Amino acid sequence: MTILQAISLIAPVMGADITCQKLLPVVIAFSKDSYDYCSRQRGPNESYKYVLNLVTPPAVGGFSSDDGGVGSRFAPVAQGHNITKILAEHPEFSTFNHYLTVTHLATEINCRLTITVLVVGNSGIADLLARHLSLLTVRNVLSLHILTDYYGAKKLHQLTGGSTLASSVFQSSGHAPGTTGYINITDHRAGKVTFSVEDDGCAPPVDFVKSVEEMPYNISVLQVSTIVSSPEAEAPVAAPAPVNLTELMSKKGCKAFADLLLARPDILQTFQDNLDSGLTVFCPADAAVKAFAPKYKNLTADGKASLLLYHGVPVYYSPQLLKSNNGVVNTLATDGSNKNFNYTVQNDGTDVTLKTRVVTATITFTLIDQDPDAVYAVDKVLEPRELFKVAEVVDAPVPAPAGSKKSKHASPPAPAGPEEPPADQATADHSAFRTTAVARWLAPTAAALAASFLVVA
Repeated sequence: MTILQAISLIAPVMGADITCQKLLPVVIAFSKDSYDYCSRQRGPNESYKYVLNLVTPPAVGGFSSDDGGVGSRFAPVAQGHNITKILAEHPEFSTFNHYLTVTHLATEINCRLTITVLVVGNSGIADLLARHLSLLTVRNVLSLHILTDYYGAKKLHQLTGGSTLASSVFQSSGHAPGTTGYINITDHRAGKVTFSVEDDGCAPPVDFVKSVEEMPYNISVLQVSTIVSSPEAEAPVAAPAPVNLTELMSKKGCKAFADLLLARPDILQTFQDNLDSGLTVFCPADAAVKAFAPKYKNLTADGKASLLLYHGVPVYYSPQLLKSNNGVVNTLATDGSNKNFNYTVQNDGTDVTLKTRVVTATITFTLIDQDPDAVYAVDKVLEPRELFKVAEVVDAPVPAPAGSKKSKHASPPAPAGPEEPPADQATADHSAFRTTAVARWLAPTAAALAASFLVVA
């Protein structure tokens, strides 16, 4: 298919005046951004499949998902698999499924385009838990069960030479000494297939039992007879030092914001209560807090609390996820409706911005990225529309004809005081956001569709 044919197909979406000159930069930029998603290994034809997956529209709200895991609010929309949902249909793997979630490996699996997961029944995982290993060590052991290539049941019986070495997430994590993170897959006579850890002659191999779920060349879930482990995987792992939020902020350019949190122990406690389960904090730089001080002083006590909580997100977002996704995120200030006190994360190359509809802040640097917590500095205080009026867009004055007076434009309204949140704008703003979100999706979708047609050709 030619470029002109692709343009004719997407013209109803992008506009009848679309041209090659307009289309190609969009396709190239979109493809470049889309391919830079997580560290992943791609097999043959995977680039083509990835472009096609991107054609599926995300739900309004972007990051929202219901995988039920730690990364449930930030599941990649480009992926067609969700390990938590897959295993939820098989209660015999419920314990294994639970530990994939609490160790954050479920997010790792969903992030990758090509993956194989070796699952173990509840009785098998019970043997591992009986060893009373730390959660970090359990993560290393379970990482051996995640292979960074696709192995369906058919492929297991078509191995060249009857065996192969497959890299696991434990190997790619950097925690595996030497090649102890590789899994040896062997196809024996009479259809028997075994898995064993490379460089570990002590542990007996485990047997392939059955295929649980296969999405060819994307994800394969295979049941094995028992836990795959090794002394290296079960070695004690030192727990990371606990994060002291205010001390960290004070030392890295966010002391003013840290002082605001220290002045409200109840709010600081809310941040600290989320450290173990997952927390992302966007702390304004000292200069930004100083410039915002007059507005902050004018807020009520409840308004100040909401504003501080607005800078925390109860999910761990790594730099890779922030740079690879666009969408709405909820905050510590969001109530049960999940429709207020949120903002939109957008990325443009290496820059990540947070748009509140009142201000747009840019992430300037990372204070800490230590799963399950991350703290980023931003160049502005995040102002929620629930506390401040949305500034009206004022067009530049049009030059008046000679001899006539120039038209005057009203200045944008000042931020609302603590007693006048713009509640009457909520419905209109939400409707406008939905329209903008759909429009924002249509353009890259059309570009991806064109890219997919070009690849097919």
